[in-house]
Amino acid sequence: MSSLPLAELIDLDRQHVWHPYAAMPNPLPVFPVRSAKGVCIELEDGRTLVDGMSSWWTCIHGYNHPRLNRAAHEQIEQMAHVMFGGLTHQPAVMLAQRLIELTPEPLQHVFFCDSGSVSVEVAMKMAVQYWCSLGKPEKHRFLTIRNGYHGDTFAAMSVCDPINGMHHLFRDVLMGQYFADAPQIPFEGVWREEDIASFSALLENHGEEIAAAIFEPVVQGAGGMRFYSPEYVRRAKELCQAHDVLLILDEIATGFGRSGKLFACEHAGIHPDILCIGKALTGGFMSLAATLTTREISQTFAKGEAGVFMHGPTFMGNPLACAVSLENIALLHSYDWQSAIGSIEAQLKQGLEPCRILPAVKDVRVLGAIGVVELHHPVDMKVVQPQFVDQGVWLRPFGRLVYTMPPYIIGPEQLSLITGAIYKVVSAL
Repeated sequence: MSSLPLAELIDLDRQHVWHPYAAMPNPLPVFPVRSAKGVCIELEDGRTLVDGMSSWWTCIHGYNHPRLNRAAHEQIEQMAHVMFGGLTHQPAVMLAQRLIELTPEPLQHVFFCDSGSVSVEVAMKMAVQYWCSLGKPEKHRFLTIRNGYHGDTFAAMSVCDPINGMHHLFRDVLMGQYFADAPQIPFEGVWREEDIASFSALLENHGEEIAAAIFEPVVQGAGGMRFYSPEYVRRAKELCQAHDVLLILDEIATGFGRSGKLFACEHAGIHPDILCIGKALTGGFMSLAATLTTREISQTFAKGEAGVFMHGPTFMGNPLACAVSLENIALLHSYDWQSAIGSIEAQLKQGLEPCRILPAVKDVRVLGAIGVVELHHPVDMKVVQPQFVDQGVWLRPFGRLVYTMPPYIIGPEQLSLITGAIYKVVSAL
C-alpha cells in the first residue's frame, strides 16, 4: 500500500474519518501512527511516544509482541474465520476451557462476543430470557450504581449513569433502569453499612421486577475512574441473593490483572452469576469479548418458549481472535504478573503524589496499574493532548480525569516519563 504525504493524510482524516467521541469535521488534533512496538508508538513525523493508555487498556503486553504475532500467523495459515453456528474449532474450545479455569468456579459456560459493549448486551439479554424461561417475564429491569459505564450500545447505555455519564442525551429514549447511589467508601476505607443503603432499598422496593444488578466491581472505569470498597461488592452479592436477583459483574476494564487481582471480584471474594470480559482478552491484538455464566442459568433456557438463547453474533468465536487470546493468557501466566503490577502501583503512587498539592487537582488515587489525577475542572483536549505528545507520552484524558493504565511490561524509566509528564502538564493548568 502506497503511503500518503503526512499533510494529506491528516487532511483526509479530518474531512472523512469519524473518530470516537469527536465531531465532523474533527476539530481535535490527531497524530498519525507509523508503527508500534513494546510500550512505544512511533508517529509518522518520527516522534516516539511511551504509551500510557495500553490502547484503551487492551495492550497489556505492549505492541508487536513476538508470541502474539506468532500465534496469529500460525492460526491464519489454518483459517482466519469460520461461522460458529453448527461448527466449532479448537481455538474457541480451548479458550473456553481456559477461561473457565481462571474465573470463579461456578462460571462454567462461555458465550463469545465481538466487543465489551456486546458482552454487556448479551449478559442483560441472558438475564431477561432466564427469568422468562422460569415464567417470570415481569423481571426485566436492571439495578446499577451511579458513575458506572458499560458501553455505547443501547442496553449498555441504559445502565450507564444517566446524569453524569456520557449518554445523558439519550436518557429519554433508553429503557428505564434503577440507579443506586455510587459507593463512597474508598478501596481501603472503613466499611459503613449506610454506603449500600440505596442499593438495598431499591431491591426491597422493586426486586420483583429486577432481573439483575450490574456494576463494575471495585473499579468504576470510564464513568469516573473511582475505586471503592470490596465490602460493597460482597454486600451487593448477599442482597441480590436475598431478593432473588441475578448479579452481573462487568470486568471488561479490570479483567486480567489490571486491579492487582486477575479479576477485580477476587478483592471481594465473591462470584457473579454472569461475568463480562473483553479489552485485555486478546492483549489488544483484535476485538474479542465473552460472557460467562453458571450451568444453572444456561440450562434454564431449554425450558423456555424459544428453547435456545436468542443471540448469535456473525463473528462469534473468531478463530484468529481465540488463538491470540489463548497465547495472551499463556504469556500473562509465564511471568510474575502480580509483582509487575505491584511495582507499577508503587511507582504510580510515588510519581503522582506530588500532583496532590497542585491548585488544579482535586484528588490523586492509585490501584494496581491504574493511576488517576482528578481535576477540579475539565481539560481542554485541544490544548492538553498536544502537550502530552510534546512530553513524549501518549495519554488520553477525558473530562476532569488525567489517568494512566500502562502496559504491564513498562519499565521504571518509561513509567517515570509518564508520571513526570502528568505533573508538568497538570501543574501548568
